[in-house]
Amino acid sequence: MPPFAPEVADVVDSYLSCEFATLAADGTPMAWPTAARRDPDTGHLLVTTSLAYAQKARNVRRDGRVGLLFSDPTGSGLEAPPQVFVSGTATCPERIHTAPDEAAEYWRTLLVRQPHSRGFLRPPGRWLMDWYYMRLFITVVPDRVEVRPPLAGQLDGAAPRGPVPAPGPLGAALVQEFPSAVLGAPGADGEPLLARVRPTATAEGFAVQAPEGAVPGRAALLVHRHDEALDGMRNASVRGALRADGDRWLLVPDRVVEPMGGGRPSDTFRILRDARRATARYLRARGLARPRIAWDRFLELVPDQGRG
Repeated sequence: MPPFAPEVADVVDSYLSCEFATLAADGTPMAWPTAARRDPDTGHLLVTTSLAYAQKARNVRRDGRVGLLFSDPTGSGLEAPPQVFVSGTATCPERIHTAPDEAAEYWRTLLVRQPHSRGFLRPPGRWLMDWYYMRLFITVVPDRVEVRPPLAGQLDGAAPRGPVPAPGPLGAALVQEFPSAVLGAPGADGEPLLARVRPTATAEGFAVQAPEGAVPGRAALLVHRHDEALDGMRNASVRGALRADGDRWLLVPDRVVEPMGGGRPSDTFRILRDARRATARYLRARGLARPRIAWDRFLELVPDQGRG
């Protein structure tokens, strides 16, 4: 049987992004927003990551259990579509891709859905963003597909969840900026489970509705957003310990990671600097020279024959 029923496949293909969770060394299900492409023949899902953000690849190589949640329909053109949770096993070879290769449809779709990224393919963008095109390919073989109803009102502005207690939990003000979040929780065997939730800040932590099958352990809340053209991105992860607390679950945070910053002008410089440094470290650790990007082959995929 194919992993996706036709009507579910259509929904998955329409989402511009999904939340992709891998397992950190301490077992925390770490979710970040990413683009994924479904292979219509095999049902496998392709996720890519640049060398600058290779931790997902390292995690997969250590433990291939992953989860994907298609839950933010912004830009999909769908009206209140269902959420789709996929669990599976991922692999990530060491090969660095600097051309579209077998992922031409992935890149063609991305260049249509994210028009601003076309500017990275020409000077001066290519001088600053060559690291963006040094990609590792992660292939996910699904073993379970679960269809869920949409979270009511999840995109209707910053839904009020009550005042933040003083002192509030770490990351409370940040989480309150978003109408919902995605909880990454461990399953009974340590596998990553994902659910879109409405966290409520309490004096002890964030009260959440954990996904079915979750158990106490290390967990994380992902908040993220993008506009209808995959621009205006912001994301952050609040990590801590998940525990049962009566008839609810509580995430007690101990760390906040905000890789893209808070939108300050200085954040852009820092992101570019850190990305280039991380790319150089990845290559240096493997004794590799900085590879050349096949710019012309990427330009062939741009709408209007590379003129767009």
